Amino acid sequence: QVQLVESGGGLVQPGGSLRLSCAASGSIFSRFFMGWYRQAPGNQRELVANITSGGSTNYGDSVKGRFTISRDNAKNTVYLQMNSLKPEDTAVYYCAAAYGMNYWGKGTLVTVSS
Repeated sequence: QVQLVESGGGLVQPGGSLRLSCAASGSIFSRFFMGWYRQAPGNQRELVANITSGGSTNYGDSVKGRFTISRDNAKNTVYLQMNSLKPEDTAVYYCAAAYGMNYWGKGTLVTVSS
């Protein structure tokens, strides 16, 4: 069983930055395919970014050039650096892991508002 715990969400003004973290349990984290998804009220969950075990990354169109996903296998942690935040980035952000099965964290709320 893989457990994922997100942190780093909060309230930020438009144009600001936040860094989300997702700590994963398990001794084979380096093999996990990791991702960040988000869900705004009334919307479907959508891909934000993902990263392979080898470090290749992929981004949703709405965040390209503003968000960066990274991972630290020594710390069993994946990060999402979010810059130039917009009100439409407001959502609950979920960490996900895939290794045989899919695992989800409980989410962390990001609110972008002045």
